[in-house]
Amino acid sequence: MKLTKVFAFMALAGLAGSAYATNGYFSHGYGMKAKGMAGASTALHDDAFGGANNPAAMVFAGNRMDLGMDIFSPIREASNAGDFGTPVTSESDANYFLVPEFGYNRMMNPNLSLGVTVYGNGGMNTDYPALGGAFGTMNILGGSGALGVDLMQLIVAPTAAYKVAPNHSIGISPLVGYQQLCCYGHPAFLRIFL
Repeated sequence: MKLTKVFAFMALAGLAGSAYATNGYFSHGYGMKAKGMAGASTALHDDAFGGANNPAAMVFAGNRMDLGMDIFSPIREASNAGDFGTPVTSESDANYFLVPEFGYNRMMNPNLSLGVTVYGNGGMNTDYPALGGAFGTMNILGGSGALGVDLMQLIVAPTAAYKVAPNHSIGISPLVGYQQLCCYGHPAFLRIFL
């Protein structure tokens, strides 16, 4: 009887649909282990991404180097409310993004570590093509040509951590960032961002 209930539960669970969600331009975690745990990383020290998660944890991570690469695929669409006589929907042509990350930690002595974490934010770029047909080169907002936004961020976080007691540490990780934003397809974007 118990086995029948287990199989019935497994069959019902298999019918559940997929959930699709993102945190926008920002990752739900930094480091593959943190991403695998839905972003839980502040209290952990099992990789060299403390510069992004918790600088003080790096002194417990030991000598290590970690590399990662995400393939991020947000599927997006946009629609207008019928501004051109009928509601129009457009799907973004930008659907696959590679997001790299790197972490390095070096123990200078048992109580001091120095390291660096390099990670990116982005991957929610949109590229809605012109509508074509009767609309010609107009996009869903009435602008000319394709419509889109592209935000890229690169963060370099040099990190120093010091163990003040066997289970306590302090750390600092100044964030040095570079970002680039490109908006196109509607003159209102130029007025907003420039």
